[in-house]
Amino acid sequence: MRKQQQGISLSGMLTWSAVVVIFALLGMKLLPSYMEYAAIKRALVAIASDPGLQNAHPGEIRQSFGKRAVIDQITAINSHDIQISKVRGQTVLSVSYSVKTPLFANISLSIDFTAASNR
Repeated sequence: MRKQQQGISLSGMLTWSAVVVIFALLGMKLLPSYMEYAAIKRALVAIASDPGLQNAHPGEIRQSFGKRAVIDQITAINSHDIQISKVRGQTVLSVSYSVKTPLFANISLSIDFTAASNR
């Protein structure tokens, strides 16, 4: 009696390899945008929780963000894009922005980000 072969065929392996490569390339293209979002969120939280800036003028808060943006290489937004508000005596910083990432040829992906210091 012949045993039935088990495993993956060459065409199946090539198909799954192509799918894995496409997702890997997509991840490599999108990772910098998400890393920059994390840096922006970290900067907003750090500034909002700084006791020296709780009663600061909005210009001082924007200047502090500008300095952190230079250090963290944040280029998606600048200090004028930040909305500053007070909620129950706590300074809340928030920003909404969009990033357009080219994938290949004339296909791009647009991602909308919203970061706030109280979330």
